[in-house]
Amino acid sequence: MTIVPEPGPAEPDSMPSSRTPVALSRRDLAIGVGVVVLAIVVTAVLAFRAGGSAADPAATRPSARPSPSASGPPTTAQIYQAVAPSVVTIETALPDGGASGTGIVANAQGTIMTAFHVVKGGTSIKVRFADGTESAAEIAGSNPELDIATLTPATLPDVLVPAVMGNSGRIAVGNDVVAIGNQLGLTSSATAGVISGLNRTAANPDGTRLSGLIQFDAAVNPGSSGGPLVNARGETIGIVVALANPTSAGTFVGVGFAVPIGAALGSTGPGEPGPEQ
Repeated sequence: MTIVPEPGPAEPDSMPSSRTPVALSRRDLAIGVGVVVLAIVVTAVLAFRAGGSAADPAATRPSARPSPSASGPPTTAQIYQAVAPSVVTIETALPDGGASGTGIVANAQGTIMTAFHVVKGGTSIKVRFADGTESAAEIAGSNPELDIATLTPATLPDVLVPAVMGNSGRIAVGNDVVAIGNQLGLTSSATAGVISGLNRTAANPDGTRLSGLIQFDAAVNPGSSGGPLVNARGETIGIVVALANPTSAGTFVGVGFAVPIGAALGSTGPGEPGPEQ
């Protein structure tokens, strides 16, 4: 009979078990990964709050400070380009020669406004529009006391560009102005300056005394008469009628005069271009 010995207490392994260290390592690793992830999340949140983002309402909130306009006031060149299509050249035949001047298209019917002395006593009047169209014209209305006349042309250009009328009651000394005209035969000339005075009195070429005039220092000369005096928005605020020169030369020395457009528009009776805009 074989005797099977009863199992006794297990002897301890001669090598330490690897189970406990493996289990601890995984737990430590899990804890470490969690700490790292938490640190990354906290860092990202702090950076997000500090730097903002496109979705951050604080970053997209409009500022109370007005932003400057990308474009400034119009330049003299821009004003000229806007007004020039409304400017016409006027040639008047007289018994003893001729006269030349400037005018503007005053309304959609093609009425032309100019200085009365440019067409006074003319046996015939010819106007040339900015696109080159030429036409005979007749005086439709006049006011010698203001030196203003309106003309009706027989032919109109295919594209008619009336001048934009301003409010001459809102002008002030120091305002920028541009004068456009055909001074000394140099057509479509533009000069710039400022309003130098208001409610001035002057004499036109035939000696008529004119009052309530705008004084300005943009250069004008014979041939400029009847042309527009324009503000910084390209609006006609006056009709050039005279210049001052203490000599007999009749050329510009820094003082020009224009009839306010409000007075000019309501002055000529039949043929007047209508109320001021």
